[in-house]
Amino acid sequence: METKTMNCIMCPMGCEMTVTLENGKFVSVTGNSCPRGAKYAETEVIDPRRMLTTTIRIKGGLLPLLPVVSADVLPKGRIADCVAYLRNVTVEAPVKAGEIIVHDILGLGVDIVASREM
Repeated sequence: METKTMNCIMCPMGCEMTVTLENGKFVSVTGNSCPRGAKYAETEVIDPRRMLTTTIRIKGGLLPLLPVVSADVLPKGRIADCVAYLRNVTVEAPVKAGEIIVHDILGLGVDIVASREM
């Protein structure tokens, strides 16, 4: 059995939780004040995911870069690949906030959307 200690980020409480794993599989969590903490701990140790916020080039915009964000969380281990892909993306103004810039980035099932109008 293996244990990992982590702080929950699902609410301001910041509970310190202890996660127990057996053969790389989630067994239990202690120290969480709410069910969201337990779900976060299980996901974080088995399949960590993060939002991606970055910029891409835009032609004809007020600024040279357009802020974009992932519409949902992405596998943490693929964030660098997504950023590398987005380095080669350029869009033309005008762009509306929420407009899909890249559909299903790298086949991960997550869209990249504009986070502001330009």
